[in-house]
Amino acid sequence: QVQLVESGGGLVQPGGSLRLSCAASGRIFSIYGMGWYRQAPGTQRELVAVITSGGSTNYADSVKGRFTISRDNAKNTVYLQMNSLKPEDTAVYYCNGNIRTSATMPSSYSYWGQGTQVTVSS
Repeated sequence: QVQLVESGGGLVQPGGSLRLSCAASGRIFSIYGMGWYRQAPGTQRELVAVITSGGSTNYADSVKGRFTISRDNAKNTVYLQMNSLKPEDTAVYYCNGNIRTSATMPSSYSYWGQGTQVTVSS
C-alpha cells in the first residue's frame, strides 16, 4: 500500500505565507508526476500545481507568481510554497501522486492524501 501524508496547513492572514509538504511512503518503486489540488466548500476539486519527475511544473492561472511547487525525489516528498495568500485560496489542499508500486508491473496508479486545511482570513 501507498500513503501520502500532507502537513503544513493552518490559519494565516491575507498576504501571509505557508509551506505545505506531502510525503509518500509504503510500497513505492517509482513516483512520476506529483501535484497539489484544492477544494473549497461547494466547489469541485481543482488543480493548483503539478510537477514531473524531471522537475517540469505547471500552475493554475490563479496561483502563478505566488505559489511554487517543488519535490525532493530522494525523500519522496513534494512541497507547495504559498506566498501572498488571499482569502480565495482558502480550501482543503490535497496531494496527489502517480506512483508505480512494482518493478515487474509497469502500471502506475493515482494516490491521494487525506487533505490539509488552509484558511486565509484576518
